[in-house]
Amino acid sequence: MKIKGNILFNYKSKKDAKLIFDSLEVDNENYLESELTGNEISYKITSKNLGSFLATADDLIASEIVSEKIIKKTKK
Repeated sequence: MKIKGNILFNYKSKKDAKLIFDSLEVDNENYLESELTGNEISYKITSKNLGSFLATADDLIASEIVSEKIIKKTKK
């Protein structure tokens, strides 16, 4: 059985989207498909089991949150 899902992140600017995309791409390169389009980043997750799928989604979201916080802090 394969489990598939998509996650879409939408940002206020293309610059923020690019910064986060570049930051996360290094870690996600071999685990999921990603695409940067304007101010949006889309991720496609495919896994053989639910546990692995949920772990990948959780890691992606946690990493995105950290990246977003870093951008907010550096803008101050």
